[in-house]
Amino acid sequence: MATDLNTILDTQRKAFTAARPEGLDVRRDRVKRAIALLVDHADPLCEAMSEDFGSRSHAQSMMTDIVGTVNFGKYCLKHLDGWAKPEKRKLQFPLGLLGAKAQLRFEPKGVVGILSPWNFPVNLSFGPLMQVLAAGNRSMIKPSEFTEKTSELTKELVEKYFSEDEVAVITGGPEVAHEFSSLAFDHLVFTGSTATGRKVMESAAKNLVPVTLELGGKSPVVLGKSANFEQAGERIAMGKMMNAGQICLAPDYMYVPEEREEGAIAAVELGVRNMYPTLLDNDDYASVVTDRHYDRLQGLVADARDKGAEVIEINPAEEDFSSTNSRKMPLTILRNVSDDMQAMQEEIFGPVLPVKTYKNVGEAIDYINQRDRPLGLYYFGDDAGEREEVLQRTISGGVTVNDVLFHVSMDDLPFGGVGPSGIGSYHGPEGFREFSHARSVYTQSKRDIAGLAGFKPPYGKATEKAISGQLKK
Repeated sequence: MATDLNTILDTQRKAFTAARPEGLDVRRDRVKRAIALLVDHADPLCEAMSEDFGSRSHAQSMMTDIVGTVNFGKYCLKHLDGWAKPEKRKLQFPLGLLGAKAQLRFEPKGVVGILSPWNFPVNLSFGPLMQVLAAGNRSMIKPSEFTEKTSELTKELVEKYFSEDEVAVITGGPEVAHEFSSLAFDHLVFTGSTATGRKVMESAAKNLVPVTLELGGKSPVVLGKSANFEQAGERIAMGKMMNAGQICLAPDYMYVPEEREEGAIAAVELGVRNMYPTLLDNDDYASVVTDRHYDRLQGLVADARDKGAEVIEINPAEEDFSSTNSRKMPLTILRNVSDDMQAMQEEIFGPVLPVKTYKNVGEAIDYINQRDRPLGLYYFGDDAGEREEVLQRTISGGVTVNDVLFHVSMDDLPFGGVGPSGIGSYHGPEGFREFSHARSVYTQSKRDIAGLAGFKPPYGKATEKAISGQLKK
């Protein structure tokens, strides 16, 4: 397999080099083909995702994986001309007057690898691909083995819409993923867990491959005392139960004023009951993706219960989950949590929501700052001073105020983490630049600049004058 992967990489790199310079019309054509692939095969892709999960809402998959990605491709097409335009840069006086020029060109890097996860298997493959292609690169994609049918269909469709020297999809298990991350790409994008991200970065470092790591972590929700609790509860419930909480940006734990804890929990429960009156036979509610992941989530709850947490299952129709193998799990709230519980030590990635309380918001800020910087942070409240205190005293990849998740769906905002939650970003103009090489180009004047500036030996009075002039306070 390693030989095959290197052959594909070599084929793409040679094609990339031979085709330079490629016009923007070629890039546009590739982005349009990626959009057409998704539009033409939206239903089969959604069906494959549902089959892989065991149960996944067709409407949700259309919104999160198809429509959102198609719109992002259209966004890239709309802004490509502006993104690709060289930038003029300033020169030290008087070089500009003497005829020198400086500019920054955004040029394609070459072949970009994309290691995509299972939770949004189409969006997180084709989303970065849209900007990779817009930036003028070729790409190799390794989708997740956990969503096998979606991965195989993606491979089949890509082979119809692209030649192998443009875009190639490689399927397989962890061994293939390891070999993939060890290839000498010109850039590598990985979306997944922090633990796996470290391994990917270690593999990429052997070839000095620059990486974009979209990871995760424990994204907190802070409810201010001025928050509309009913509205906040519904929005938190939506974000925590979409895709059964299997979202890197899902609210991981909730921090609430201690005197309003019961009201906050009741608001989340009300939101669940309004959106999901039933769960087991409800096509709107997704299954947990694998037995192993389901067992891990059950283990988090059992560990919290054993260590003193109060476990609150929100089961609107009082259904019996023990008599099914559908891997559906009700939203489970954990009260009275402590830091020695596994649910407070690792990213949950499922429908389990710990709740912590504070006397003043500074306690919540301190708690967040004492832990790894999260991918997302959510603040609910109308107190502008408190909101700014939370935002200015914490660090996270991104923020949504008075809702959850939504900052990632803004095409013009960069999406990425910081520290253990990620490196680099895509979306927005920043994504185009992430997959481009910012190449400095300086054009020298016909005048003898080195001589005029005293740079040219033999050094003498002109040199001394230039040095003393620059050292003046």
